[in-house]
Amino acid sequence: MSKIIGIIAGSLRKESFSKKIANALLPMVPEDFAFRIISIDDLPVYNQDFDDKDNVPESYIKFRNEIENIDGIIFITPEHNRSIPAALKNALDVASRPAGKNKWDGKPGAVFSNSPGNMAAFGANHHVRQCLVFLNIPVMQQPEVYLSHIDKVWDENGNLKDQDTKEFLQKAVGAYIEWFKKIKG
Repeated sequence: MSKIIGIIAGSLRKESFSKKIANALLPMVPEDFAFRIISIDDLPVYNQDFDDKDNVPESYIKFRNEIENIDGIIFITPEHNRSIPAALKNALDVASRPAGKNKWDGKPGAVFSNSPGNMAAFGANHHVRQCLVFLNIPVMQQPEVYLSHIDKVWDENGNLKDQDTKEFLQKAVGAYIEWFKKIKG
């Protein structure tokens, strides 16, 4: 049976670079694995009252089930104000609750960050990693994946045209899969 790796793009913008990267990863899936893009677009801001008062939004239930049914996760994040985008932080919170029912627990993860600028969302990458420690998501350490000038690697149809970026992403995916196999056997 294939191992399912979820891919979450940490941006809500329809034409976000993170969503384009997520789609570019799909054909890079190795044998015996499946990649599944998991949307965070419809998640209301987490409010513990939803769980405490048994009034959980349907989007939370769907998202929590999706996270429960994957084996690993790749987070693709832009940077907002030198940190993690609110939508991605919210998704982490939604699937970690209610207390004691953390759907992320033990799922091997990787963080790929991107930016049109030079710093390639370095701050967001490390802030996501900080959250993942608490959620008990072991994170691939190497290679670190920082994609700068991400606005320049796409063709007019939104397809990845830059061969160096494509090769780097393929190597990063390969390293993640090998690391995943060490963690999960």
